[in-house]
Amino acid sequence: MVGGARLVPVLVAAVTSAACVPTTDAKAPALDARPERAIDRAVVTVIEPDATVATMLAPLVEAAGPQALFVPETSVRCPADMALVGERVCVDRWEGTIVTFAAGHESAWSPYSTLDDVTAPFRAKSVGGVIPQGYISGTQAERACRSSGKRLCTSVEWQLGCRGARNTMFPYGEERRARVCNDDVRARHPVVEAASHHTIRSGRLWTDGMNLPDINQLPDTLIPTGSREGCVSTDGLFDMVGNLHEWVADADGTFRGGYYMDTSQNGEGCSYQTTAHDFDYHDYSTGFRCCADPETVE
Repeated sequence: MVGGARLVPVLVAAVTSAACVPTTDAKAPALDARPERAIDRAVVTVIEPDATVATMLAPLVEAAGPQALFVPETSVRCPADMALVGERVCVDRWEGTIVTFAAGHESAWSPYSTLDDVTAPFRAKSVGGVIPQGYISGTQAERACRSSGKRLCTSVEWQLGCRGARNTMFPYGEERRARVCNDDVRARHPVVEAASHHTIRSGRLWTDGMNLPDINQLPDTLIPTGSREGCVSTDGLFDMVGNLHEWVADADGTFRGGYYMDTSQNGEGCSYQTTAHDFDYHDYSTGFRCCADPETVE
């Protein structure tokens, strides 16, 4: 329970996904052409309405409305693993990890494995100094966040967190600086390198090879959360550019911020977004972080 939000299970229909190849072409969102999905009713209030919260997710969020709800920072608070951004939303300080739980016990899920075959309940955690969860779809990320009393950030909320109080292009400033974030780009593409240890036909590399667990375990790929100490926003949010793509609450599928091999093909730094995949897509590069409504301090 965060900010009075009531947890309910979220069920979403699976759809066919396309591979995320290194040269992704972004598509324009079609907000009015999305099919209706059978899901549970509203569970949380979002202060900042966002056009990317569309048909599938709209029943899960209610626009809170007037400016009067924007209360002073001294009157609201966030959990310790989150930071208050723009006096309106709590954002995870670190990219998300996954824990499963059964019989009253939690177990860390491998950040190098997909969640497709997980039968136990699972939830999101935000922890510094650990490898974050890749190989996760938007649907799975939304479910994990809500199981922790949170939700995926809207696109507006995500950018507020990334740009910080100074509204800069990168969390650390206006100009790109080498080796500040994990966006250095390795000489050899990790999918190609990992696939060389498997029997994958060259024509199937960018489909069958995208979820190999080896990929993010190669040198100079994914690193623990917060490792690049300079890659932090004015609000204390780490790795919002680079390391992993981060899903936002767009039912049509959007992830932001880029990852360790690309933070510029589809926009620079905090403006980066890929919209070429549906919400059920995942590969080695897709991660997430959660948002939540702040609690009012009496």
